[in-house]
Amino acid sequence: MTPMFIPGPVDVPPEVLAAQARPMLPHRSREFQAVFQRVEEKARKLFHPQQPVFLVTASGSGMQEAAMRNFIAQDVLCCANGAFSQRWFDIAVSNGKKAEMLAVEYGQVISPEMLADALKKNHYEAVAIVHNETSTGAENPLEELCAAARETSPDTLVLVDAVSSLGGVKIEMEAWGIDFLFTASQQCLALPPGLSLAAASERAMKKAETVANRGWYFDLLLMEKHRLKDSTPMTPAMALIFALDVQLDCILEEGLENRFARHAVMAGRVQKWAEEQDMPPLAPIGGRSKTVTSLINTRGFAVADLNKFLLARGMRVANGYGPLKEKNFRIAHMGETQLDDIEALLVTIEEFCS
Repeated sequence: MTPMFIPGPVDVPPEVLAAQARPMLPHRSREFQAVFQRVEEKARKLFHPQQPVFLVTASGSGMQEAAMRNFIAQDVLCCANGAFSQRWFDIAVSNGKKAEMLAVEYGQVISPEMLADALKKNHYEAVAIVHNETSTGAENPLEELCAAARETSPDTLVLVDAVSSLGGVKIEMEAWGIDFLFTASQQCLALPPGLSLAAASERAMKKAETVANRGWYFDLLLMEKHRLKDSTPMTPAMALIFALDVQLDCILEEGLENRFARHAVMAGRVQKWAEEQDMPPLAPIGGRSKTVTSLINTRGFAVADLNKFLLARGMRVANGYGPLKEKNFRIAHMGETQLDDIEALLVTIEEFCS
């Protein structure tokens, strides 16, 4: 099967899909608790080092809301360089927080110097960052941004959306000083949508104890109370956890470093090809994603026409997102996609353009 090349939901391996058909269990039973514990322990390896992980029945946007409700009493700085980083700000405001934006143009990255300057001017309880902006194919320099925040404002929490990068790019949560890190199931992890994985630092959890009106569904203190008993406060997405159990075995068998290298090679191939075709990536050199590339549609074709051509061959790419629709198109190189799949796609796009 030739995969879709869209940035989520990505194709799911047949054995992972099949795992969802396991018989259901009582979610408070010892049998399910054993599965939950096994999955949570394996999931820790994704967060470098092995941070306790929440398995949450929600999309990645749910975890953005959880961060705003749990860690922010009032002030937050949202770094915005695309549609999903803009969502940090929108969710903060909708939850009554006093949010400010540190914004650059779509396709650009947030520099450590910009963040340090912003943190010198005002104090914030937290800074919210999207590591890999899915809408533009730009990868923010996360390690350097964390260092800038830590050096400039040591008590400011660092909240990171890694929905389209965790599992495809190495992120060292503790070493880099990330306080809340999350992803979603449908992108680099190559699972069906509907599950989030998140981890919080000890100081972030202590901050949550001081924040009123955290809500119930996304109350991380309540989640932690249940996690310690290998459970969740609410009925979990059991079928997705069964699938995650199988997929994590596959990921760990490949080896995380091998997986990261595969994603980087695919990204390099797509981006080199894009330059050769005079449809360059939107993001600048040094700030390009390893999991999704947004190409400038210099040829002016309708992306729907490209997809019609690709679909006849079992392939699909994504249109530009939001204001980039038709101006760009996106090729995802994440999950279980292989370099041979990428080569087949590029040849087919060349056929369409010829």
